[in-house]
Amino acid sequence: QVQLVESGGGLVQAGGSLRLSCAASGSIVSINTMGWYRQPPGKQRELVATITTRGSINYADSVKGRFTISGDNAKNTVYLQMNSLKPEDTAVYYCNADLVRRGLYQVHNYWGQGIQVTVSS
Repeated sequence: QVQLVESGGGLVQAGGSLRLSCAASGSIVSINTMGWYRQPPGKQRELVATITTRGSINYADSVKGRFTISGDNAKNTVYLQMNSLKPEDTAVYYCNADLVRRGLYQVHNYWGQGIQVTVSS
């Protein structure tokens, strides 16, 4: 079974920083894309940032210049460095991956369980 395990969430003051990590494990052959999504209280889930194995990166406009996504292919891990955090960044953050499992031949999408990020003012 494939697992996406997030870590690094917590409570910070406005202007502070957090670094989220997501490690993919299991019978993984290859990963095409990993990324982060978030769901603020009472709102729909939205894209934060994605990165492909080749290094192509996409950010939501709301986090450009403040957040940085990066990956470690050898560890099947993606990171999200969040700086200059604002109260509106408060949300449950979810790791997401498009990957191929051993024994299969199609790309499937997987989600982590989510971690809470709270930014106080």
